[in-house]
Amino acid sequence: MFKLTTPFSEEAIAQLQVGDVVDISGYIFCGRDAVLPRICKEIEEGTWEQRGIDLQGGVIFHTAVSPAGVGPTSSNKLEIESSFETLSKAGVRMHLGKGAIKAETVRMLEEQIAVFAIIPPVTALLESHTFERECVAFPELGMEALYRIRVEHYQAIIAAAKGKSIYE
Repeated sequence: MFKLTTPFSEEAIAQLQVGDVVDISGYIFCGRDAVLPRICKEIEEGTWEQRGIDLQGGVIFHTAVSPAGVGPTSSNKLEIESSFETLSKAGVRMHLGKGAIKAETVRMLEEQIAVFAIIPPVTALLESHTFERECVAFPELGMEALYRIRVEHYQAIIAAAKGKSIYE
């Protein structure tokens, strides 16, 4: 098991292989199909920096944040999977969710020194490892806004790395 603390370095991500189990601690961002396209648009327009939110070495967890907790949503939804490249180029090193992603996304992750990790849909378990929540952008989206949460010992499985996918 690899113990990783955010922000992740390229070197830490480069050592991961498909099937590795990672234990994630630190701050991660939470967003799904409502907010990720908006973030990508601001990155592409060059206005994201005005928010003062640094994505370098970050994790994007494909989830909404609600009083019931957090749990992964399907990462292969168009609005989510299409965000991988822009977010990876902006410094995100790990995309965290569930489900198979396209082969071209797997290849792009390798080029960007980023990975996709899956996490079982266990909302109650994750809640016990989530310690802070803060809405950092797009509050009008409610639980689908961009949140930053502090976690300890989130465990996930690397599902795509170095041009390979666990689903192949």
